[in-house]
Amino acid sequence: MKTFSAIVLAVTLSLTTAAAWAQFKVGSIEVTKPWSRATPAGAKVGAGYLEVTNRGTAPDRLVSLSTPASGKAEIHEMAMRDGVMNMRALPNGLEIAPGQTVKLAPGGFHLMFVDLGAPLKQGQKFKATLVFEKAGSLDVTFDVEAIGARAPAGGGHSHH
Repeated sequence: MKTFSAIVLAVTLSLTTAAAWAQFKVGSIEVTKPWSRATPAGAKVGAGYLEVTNRGTAPDRLVSLSTPASGKAEIHEMAMRDGVMNMRALPNGLEIAPGQTVKLAPGGFHLMFVDLGAPLKQGQKFKATLVFEKAGSLDVTFDVEAIGARAPAGGGHSHH
């Protein structure tokens, strides 16, 4: 009986955590888990992370974003090239293939918030607008986690 109770508790906590993730939807695009890291005082750039799922039958593309938290926001990619980690802006945006989920996470695709108006503080939230080529504009809210966070609070693993 103890094992059964432990399983029920684990499933309940998992479902509770999954339900706690903010979900934002426009057209066939669904965005979950928008989060950012706190920044040190004086920092002028921050990063944002999230998951984008295309539930449609045609590709879509995240083409731009904006937020009152920064003067400029860009879509970036980090990738190894010839043994060196490089970061570059994606001026043509990021394609989201039909039926696929693209994770923007530390060390890979991410959003850059340039010319921050104020440091991002742990526990704070800020709004941003994502613009998709076909689905249109989507307002989301980012949760600010600790400076060194590797994933959003509550795990960061997928609950599909």
